[in-house]
Amino acid sequence: MIPEKEIIKTTEILENNGVIAFPTDTVWGIGCLVESRQAVDRIYQLKIREKNKPLILLGSRLEYLLPYIESLPVKAEELIKKFFPGALTIVLKKSSKTPDCITSGFDTVGIRIPDHPILLELLEKAVPGHALATTSANISGQGSVSTKEDVFRSLGDNIDYIIDDYWFSVCGKESTVVMVDADNKIKLLRQGIIDLGVEK
Repeated sequence: MIPEKEIIKTTEILENNGVIAFPTDTVWGIGCLVESRQAVDRIYQLKIREKNKPLILLGSRLEYLLPYIESLPVKAEELIKKFFPGALTIVLKKSSKTPDCITSGFDTVGIRIPDHPILLELLEKAVPGHALATTSANISGQGSVSTKEDVFRSLGDNIDYIIDDYWFSVCGKESTVVMVDADNKIKLLRQGIIDLGVEK
């Protein structure tokens, strides 16, 4: 679906510490390779994002995200089976593979598999390791963006490349974020599209 030349270009940009923007099933996002400290720093700068707000990992398959977490509690596995791919971000204890620069010094990391055909294809074909360190494509404190044009207006030339959505729209609402600890307790961190009936 995505032209081969765009796959090649995206890979080259990411491997050279680039930052890209892309559509997800929820809102538009920006991201970079997980291990690129230079690109991660750029994301914080261009979003004017506070350093105490971590990025999350988007992957095309669970197997690509598992190396970044220490373990997968039973309750988290149940949520994954029910809601992945989809609009649920699960925060879990991170592994030593996850760089501190994307987790703001926390010992946890959020993971999600988006339900968007363009992004899944991009992650699968153009992203080394098939996972990106990501956040929403907007200036911190401003509303999330739901079109490619909004990304241009919000972040403009600060992005190295903006993937086309190929007529697949986003819903415009953010994912729900929950934390699952080793004792299988679920804590709601942000209410989004999915309602799990869990209170903050």
